[in-house]
Amino acid sequence: MPFLHNVTRGRGIPTERLAEVGRHYFLFGGKSPINDQSRRLLAALTNELLSRGLRVPLYWGNRNWHPYLQDELPAIERDGHRRVLAVVTSAYPSYSSCRQYRENLFDEAQGTQIQLDRIRHYANHPGFVAASVDASLEALKTLEGRADDARLVFVTHSIPTAMAETAGPPPRSRRGAYVDWHTAVASEVTQRVGQRRGRSYRSDLVYCSRSGPAAQPWLEPDINDHLRQLATQGVKAVVVVPIGFVSDHMEVVFDLDTEAAATAEEYGIAFARASTAGDHPSFVRGLVGLMVERAAAARGEKPPRPVAGSAPVGWYQCQPDCCPNLREPGRPALCQASD
Repeated sequence: MPFLHNVTRGRGIPTERLAEVGRHYFLFGGKSPINDQSRRLLAALTNELLSRGLRVPLYWGNRNWHPYLQDELPAIERDGHRRVLAVVTSAYPSYSSCRQYRENLFDEAQGTQIQLDRIRHYANHPGFVAASVDASLEALKTLEGRADDARLVFVTHSIPTAMAETAGPPPRSRRGAYVDWHTAVASEVTQRVGQRRGRSYRSDLVYCSRSGPAAQPWLEPDINDHLRQLATQGVKAVVVVPIGFVSDHMEVVFDLDTEAAATAEEYGIAFARASTAGDHPSFVRGLVGLMVERAAAARGEKPPRPVAGSAPVGWYQCQPDCCPNLREPGRPALCQASD
């Protein structure tokens, strides 16, 4: 519960709802799986850096639990480092998946001599896309004779529609960059999976893990509602691809592996869930590539910035009105273009 209170602070989530969510964690050892997954990613990144002859110290700070970012940045400074590159384990532009982290980084860097930069958004980086393609193909194999007729259902975290519509820099589409980027990545993965299997697949983008008040509009459809709708259309098999998440944390292992899988079983739909990027070699190589790219840009070079699909290249500096904080409009954040 202390962890959940940290996660939801200021969002008006009723205590009863937090208690309900807390019961989900007790199905999986009574704790979030994120820290263990972060340790595996750190080990993989360290090995990839060393394989390139790069001895770069890596630190790890969380917003909502130990090890806290507020403790790690002073430790970095005490160890003598002054130039730091942030790698946020969230791949898409929006307030909750980008600017909120930049606000935290800005706050914790105050009073230190550390200069912070960050890598660009990476959902459409070839490494992230390749990991999603491989995971989808592996999941299809588990459907046995139903793989050719399966539907690919891409899932991400639902956010308030007001937040979604203001995601990304102006000029924005009506839907905002959060939805546009997910749509572009889903389309690219669907196309590549079809090419690898020699057939075409239909796909959808849906949402999970809504947590706001009922009166507030959030992105829809919810995955469970969508599965029920697919059943009425005669769909017999799905591969659920969690492209909105980089690791198998609670929104994946409960909301998808438990709740959505139960809905699919209830409606007679064969269900397979693709892995998240996790520590997939392509994803790890991609993150290290993004680190090297950002370091080159900091030296005044113009390194290649590869992307896969139709979403634009991510940016290092954010415009003040990019992914705005709708509750605290004047709150400063790291990597603002006006800095």
